Amino acid sequence: MNSAAETLLITLSGEDRPGVTAAVFAALSAHDAEVLDIEQIVARGHLTLAVLLDVTRCDLTAVRARMADVGADTGLDVRTVVGAPERSNDAAGRLTVTVLGSPLRPDAMAAIARRVAEHDVNIDRIRRIAAYPVTAIVFEGTGLRVEELRAVLAAQAADLGVDIAVQRGGAMKRGQLLVVMDVDSTLIQDEVIDLLARAAGVEDQVGAITESAMRGEIDFTESLTQRVSALAGLPASVIDEVRKQVRLSPGARTLCRTLRNFGFRVCLVSGGFDAVIRPIAEELGIDELRANHLEIVDGRLTGKVVGEIIDRAGKRRALEEFAAHFAIPMSRTVAIGDGANDLDMLAAAGLGVAFNAKPAVRSAAHAAVNVPYLDSVLYLLGITRDEVEAVQ
Repeated sequence: MNSAAETLLITLSGEDRPGVTAAVFAALSAHDAEVLDIEQIVARGHLTLAVLLDVTRCDLTAVRARMADVGADTGLDVRTVVGAPERSNDAAGRLTVTVLGSPLRPDAMAAIARRVAEHDVNIDRIRRIAAYPVTAIVFEGTGLRVEELRAVLAAQAADLGVDIAVQRGGAMKRGQLLVVMDVDSTLIQDEVIDLLARAAGVEDQVGAITESAMRGEIDFTESLTQRVSALAGLPASVIDEVRKQVRLSPGARTLCRTLRNFGFRVCLVSGGFDAVIRPIAEELGIDELRANHLEIVDGRLTGKVVGEIIDRAGKRRALEEFAAHFAIPMSRTVAIGDGANDLDMLAAAGLGVAFNAKPAVRSAAHAAVNVPYLDSVLYLLGITRDEVEAVQ
């Protein structure tokens, strides 16, 4: 736009009806105006239509009078503002704040709006993208203090009873994404090692080792080695029995199906076991899987893991290798997990999502989802519920 141009912002509002947009532009066609921007929103039958014009070569008084006539003909309120600036198209300054609530309360929205304003974010659009299984609202605007705003809202989210994600550059759904998920307590509701331990009658012993690891007394690799050793002698046929007991997290099928239908790559990385997870991954159409391998000799588990152990560092390596394999930049990757061994993966991804995670993981992730519906992650990617249902 010419910096010397004279602009006119025309805003029409009122009860929606067919033909309003046509009437506006038919009236403007008699004038030598240039359309710079247009936005139309209909909410519960109420229309708001905004048109920004370059009116440098127009009779401004005539244009405003003609718009008043359009308002009278359509029954809409018409307002005009001379000299309105054009909306910034600076992608580096664009951001979205996605709020998930079940339910979503007015006090939460008020607190979020205050924090957004305090961090010099100019919101130019607010819209609902989902009403099920959670209410999802997206604020879109411009602002540069993204990390500060993310930290403040993340700290306040639990008290407000909502999940909040602050991201740069608008919706991530444009272009191809790589989504990498943890398995135990993320894609599925269970911990596979606990199911195997129960089948072996060593659930208490394995549980004690897990608690020791959670207290930081032993690392993940040592914990896994000790827990697997307790399974020595277990018939390999138990793996099939355990697989049948695995419960997918609510929304897991919808998440995977929707991502695939949008052309995204979906991979799994797990500190659990390939023999249990792989059939589930194949059923869900997963592109790649990285997990630990249980050694089986003469039809029985030896109590050992063979090959590289997938630990905290291994999960990050898997994310990076998946991205390289599919030629997807790391900025276009999404990692989802719940535990401490997911932290490096979540930090390395373009968007790291803590799913029903422990407090330390929630505070370190870019975004957190604390409702039990895994498909809610789709809303953080800018995918609406209508789009989810359209591709099922």
